[in-house]
Amino acid sequence: MQDAVLAMLAKEPSHGYDLRARLRRSLGPLGESMNPGQIYVTLTRLEKAGLVVCERAEGLPERPERKVYALTPAGQQRVAAWLAEVGWPKPDLAEFHLKLVTASAARLADPVELVAAQRRELLRHLREAQRAALAEPAGSAAGLLLEGVVLRLQADLRWLAACERAWSEGDDRV
Repeated sequence: MQDAVLAMLAKEPSHGYDLRARLRRSLGPLGESMNPGQIYVTLTRLEKAGLVVCERAEGLPERPERKVYALTPAGQQRVAAWLAEVGWPKPDLAEFHLKLVTASAARLADPVELVAAQRRELLRHLREAQRAALAEPAGSAAGLLLEGVVLRLQADLRWLAACERAWSEGDDRV
């Protein structure tokens, strides 16, 4: 979540309430369970780490001053590193989805290129897992585990294909 918040701040400085609303919209139904305080805890941690700075912004008459957060140069570097990162397994598909959404919204990277980089990495892992599975005796416990790895990689590749189709078509819903 920290990286997604940083990437959202790469587009423009923002306050916590707005960041939370953007995250919830980006995640759709998955965002409904987001704890309202989670964004503020995340922003505090990012500030302590020197990745964001906080300034007071004058509020509307009916609202007190709000804290507006902006990226530091170190925060900008971390966003760039996060966008360039590829790997597997990704424990949370929502994180990769947020990477695509924030990269597109802030014009930090082309989502289709991010999908392609992730696909290359998954294909490399798939080839390795398939070779290892072929080397195992039929019915072995290790062979069963490797079959599960292959199936998961294939499912992830199908999902990446769906992501690529959606982003290539310029679907405004993603």
